[in-house]
Amino acid sequence: MQPFEITQGTSPVILAFPHTGTDVPPEIWSRLNDNGRLLADTDWHIHNLYGGLLDNVTVVRATFHRYVIDANRDPAGVSLYPGQNTTGLIPDTDFDGKPIWNEGQAPSESDIAERLATFHAPYHAALAAEVARVKALHGVAVLYDCHSIRCHIPFLFEGRLPDFNIGTDGGRTCVPAIEAAAVDVAASAAGYTSVLNGRFKGGWTTRHYGRPETGVHAIQMELAQATHLAEEAPPFAYDPAKADRLRANLKTILQKIETIAFQLKDGSKPA
Repeated sequence: MQPFEITQGTSPVILAFPHTGTDVPPEIWSRLNDNGRLLADTDWHIHNLYGGLLDNVTVVRATFHRYVIDANRDPAGVSLYPGQNTTGLIPDTDFDGKPIWNEGQAPSESDIAERLATFHAPYHAALAAEVARVKALHGVAVLYDCHSIRCHIPFLFEGRLPDFNIGTDGGRTCVPAIEAAAVDVAASAAGYTSVLNGRFKGGWTTRHYGRPETGVHAIQMELAQATHLAEEAPPFAYDPAKADRLRANLKTILQKIETIAFQLKDGSKPA
């Protein structure tokens, strides 16, 4: 099982998909309970949602499911959101707080170490290599980390999640112009809601790679799944009409970010 897929491009923008994979090795699958086998916390279809929106873009996608190990968590196991409900490096529960493992089959410390080496580390080695390659081409790279989540999850947050959730760790992971490009398009998108650095401020990927002072910028986009799924429940079907409407806005965001990256490459101040 290859833990990642790569499409290499020449754009300064890189799309990362840590949570669209649904591959689970048989020895891990056998330990999941019926609830875990729903794989409900997948970022359903978003690699297809972003497909073809930006020419020559590099794509790095994890093929393994987040229940195998979460590619967007600190490998040291440090919580992204101390004091708040969240899921860990290998989740014990789903996003509703319900167990996902058969009794007595929850992952051990040795399981975590093995899965870090087999899945998490290779994915990030591939992603880091693409960031380095793209930066070598342009002197700048923008990592756009693609996510989605159900809009109602009381275990994780109150009320309804906005449609566009933009995370830059409080502005630390990219220059202001990149953040503003995403915020401005999302805020003006008719019929959608948006927030900057709300419940989701950028996961480990965004925080780890985003070093604007080195020419590497990162931004996370967490989309409410109601924006592109027929229903946020099994079988989590893709809704083409909803998706096409959303894709128009996502395309504008990516194009604006790419334009800013080229301006940074040329040494000019982004508009």
